[in-house]
Amino acid sequence: MSIFETLLGHPLTRGLSVDDPRTTLLRREIIQEKSFLRALYCEWYGRIVGALPKKKDVLELGSGAGFFQQFLPSVITSEVFETPGVKLIADACVLPLPNQSLDAIVMTDVFHHIPDVSRFLVEATRCVRPGGRIVMIEPWRTPWSEWVYTHLHSEPFSPEGGWKIPSTGPLSGANGALPWIVFQRDKALFEARNPLWRIKNIEPMMPFSYILSGGVSMRSLMPGWVYRPIRILERALLQRLWAMFALIELERLP
Repeated sequence: MSIFETLLGHPLTRGLSVDDPRTTLLRREIIQEKSFLRALYCEWYGRIVGALPKKKDVLELGSGAGFFQQFLPSVITSEVFETPGVKLIADACVLPLPNQSLDAIVMTDVFHHIPDVSRFLVEATRCVRPGGRIVMIEPWRTPWSEWVYTHLHSEPFSPEGGWKIPSTGPLSGANGALPWIVFQRDKALFEARNPLWRIKNIEPMMPFSYILSGGVSMRSLMPGWVYRPIRILERALLQRLWAMFALIELERLP
């Protein structure tokens, strides 16, 4: 845990392991009670829904702490362990779904926890119909974000890493740089290994908002009413160069 997290850690989850299902439920409560953070998630969810050309059969990975279902009521919610309100217990690397049964897979801050993304992409290819999507919002590497994730965040951030993450638990295994590794550093390798997928869009964003929100593990640093002006300011300050996150859209080819 960083000094930043030690000083500002949210009291609800202090001392609990991220692998403890109670932490997921408490994070759900934290997102709801922190108006600035809730506004941030509303923006994320709105962007994800807006990137889906078809919204009928959509699977969300890692639904436990969030409220994406409020934006897409028909979504199939899932989590790696039993969680109230979640429809499906599912491992992203072994999806318990029929072939070509989905129009999309969506996720928020989940991809960088998947222990073997090559296996996940094989499963996604099997389950998602041609023309479908994988849409995610994930940490992204810029000089600014690398400094923040390395010095102020407890999860590993290793741009030199590979496509696999050592599994220390259902949620604790992570590499925040993994989305950047797969979709930018190793873009040619991704395309060679996954010829039925193309990277449709990568939009880096949000240099400061998540820090100011305190995320799901720290106290909020800002009231909710300042969210909109801060986002306007971020967009004006070349947010692509200073981004901490990215909206990533993949399209399933015929």
